[in-house]
Amino acid sequence: MNEMYNMGIVTHYYGVVAVIGVIVLNLYKLYSAKSIVDYKRFNSLFNPIGSTFIGSVIFTGVLMMAAKHLDFTIPNILMIIIAIYVIVLEVKRSKKLKFIRNDDLEKFALYKIEVYKLLSIQTILIVLISAWMLVI
Repeated sequence: MNEMYNMGIVTHYYGVVAVIGVIVLNLYKLYSAKSIVDYKRFNSLFNPIGSTFIGSVIFTGVLMMAAKHLDFTIPNILMIIIAIYVIVLEVKRSKKLKFIRNDDLEKFALYKIEVYKLLSIQTILIVLISAWMLVI
């Protein structure tokens, strides 16, 4: 049982690293985006992959909580809240892009500024809770 729990922790860790990688890739593509059409195409292809990584982190977290007999500690509750908040931020990011016309460069420039903030918030939250969990 202990080996399975340790494997779950490692899987959870790699899922978190993958989510951070997805955020960094999103930041890079947003920074280098010149065409709205190309950026929308990238998002339509890549967002399901990012959502899968977020789902894998949540799934492994749920499995580990079940292995710990649903022990609701403060770090576990914070991770649940952060996971929900990251999903909400991803929905906001996708929704804002949906309403930008393909020829509206001014709106896309404003979108870039807003999304930099959203992705930065996600990165900071994930890094902070990960660092806290490594310390505990």
